[in-house]
Amino acid sequence: MSFPLLTATAAVPAIGAIVTAAVPAARRTAAKWIALTFSLATLALAVTALVRFEPGGDRYQLTESHAWISDFGVRYELGVDGIGVSLLALTALLIPFVILAGWHDADPLETKSSRWRPTQGFFALILMVEAMVILSFEATDVFLFYILFEAMLIPVYFLIGGFGDRAHAGGDEAGATQRSYAAVKFLLYNLAGGLIMLAAVIGLFVSAGTFSLTEIAEARANGTLDMSTGMERWLFLGFFFAFAVKAPLWPVHTWLPNAMGEATAPVAVLITAVVDKVGTFAMLRFCLQLFPEASKWATPVVLVLALISIVYGALLAVGQRDIKRLIAYASISHFGFIIMGIFAMTSQGQSGATLYMINHGISTAALLLVAGFLISRRGSRLISDYGGVQKVAPVLAGTFLIGGLATLSLPGLAPFVSEFLVLVGTFSVYPVIGIIATVGIVLAALYVLVLYQRTMTGPVNESVRDMPDLRLRELAVVTPLIALLLFLGVYPKPLTDIVNPAVEHTMSDVQKSDPKPEVEAAP
Repeated sequence: MSFPLLTATAAVPAIGAIVTAAVPAARRTAAKWIALTFSLATLALAVTALVRFEPGGDRYQLTESHAWISDFGVRYELGVDGIGVSLLALTALLIPFVILAGWHDADPLETKSSRWRPTQGFFALILMVEAMVILSFEATDVFLFYILFEAMLIPVYFLIGGFGDRAHAGGDEAGATQRSYAAVKFLLYNLAGGLIMLAAVIGLFVSAGTFSLTEIAEARANGTLDMSTGMERWLFLGFFFAFAVKAPLWPVHTWLPNAMGEATAPVAVLITAVVDKVGTFAMLRFCLQLFPEASKWATPVVLVLALISIVYGALLAVGQRDIKRLIAYASISHFGFIIMGIFAMTSQGQSGATLYMINHGISTAALLLVAGFLISRRGSRLISDYGGVQKVAPVLAGTFLIGGLATLSLPGLAPFVSEFLVLVGTFSVYPVIGIIATVGIVLAALYVLVLYQRTMTGPVNESVRDMPDLRLRELAVVTPLIALLLFLGVYPKPLTDIVNPAVEHTMSDVQKSDPKPEVEAAP
């Protein structure tokens, strides 16, 4: 039997979480290095999977299939297409930076040792989230995916509520209250979506007689799938609602600003750049592939919701006073672009949406982590508490600017390519929606440049006069992310070569083709 590479990519961080949590309380530094080592080993396995993946080969590759819960038809089935392997690589890439950036975030405020080991727990939870997210990108059994989809909520809940941001204007007591509120809100919203999805998962099994994604797809292709139009639409709505909450999509988005605002910057990156991608990925893998007719039926409403997310998120970002909440609302706007590209159902739109998932993960990680370094120095998330930072910490200000410019999709940086493809793919079939969506681009320039102006330029605020510039560890976090933004902005071909064949399969699932351009005959 060949080496189970996909299982290994999830097993290594899971084992790392157990080992990290077992480190004695006094060996906090050792726990950090162990977590970092396991995350780098996972990255090496993910790169191996990316190299072994053949873009022109079978739809699902590196497959594994084993009996699991035979009485209920549940199997342990894994496989990746171009989209799944790309997001697997993104997850494995970001986790080492998350660990490095959060190196001191869980250090105890007092030097006295205790039986509670917060540092070990913090890094163990991060690795556990990584394991579950990676496995969710690989799962081709619907029930297995559902279990992972729900289970990843538990470690994220503790990361928000137990290891939240200490920079709170209301003091420690108010901060603890807000962290608990944000964690509970995150959990309740996502559990509600998951429970509705569970009903849809059961309905799918009753209709199809299997949880296997590939078997259901084959039955649909052969015309042997016994599923009425009404049943397909109800099942689609059950799956889509859960994914829309996770994504998040307006109006079920309100948990994200609270969660990102109260979490530490590395955990906020984990939420929006890693965990939330499971929602948009699942729309492509499960909604469109399992319920193609229902997906086309729901497209007009989904596009309107995505459009509202784009404009609404950008407008609220403009008015924010909290740095991290501004980035959270910007992410809601960006997820609107991703979902719009998926449901435009053109090859350009879906390629752009997939690239957007990856590029948004990199750009948001760069901006949020630098913002976290800034907040940790000043001890405040309020924009009004800063000013003139570029005069005392020019490298910090410069990297913050590049992250911001990537967020507004400046040409030459990676997100521009994906946003452009989404808009082209949408405009070709829904020109009015494509035109209105460009408002989000204008507003993005406004909130990013105003944020930079108020924090980095002007007179030096007394509270930041002695602010140190980025340290070596922080540069090691930011520099590779900026290099990736520049490289993929100039040369996205390595990604498009992997993604495009998977997009073609998805287009075939929904039986859609790109509209042909209208050319007037020569007189």
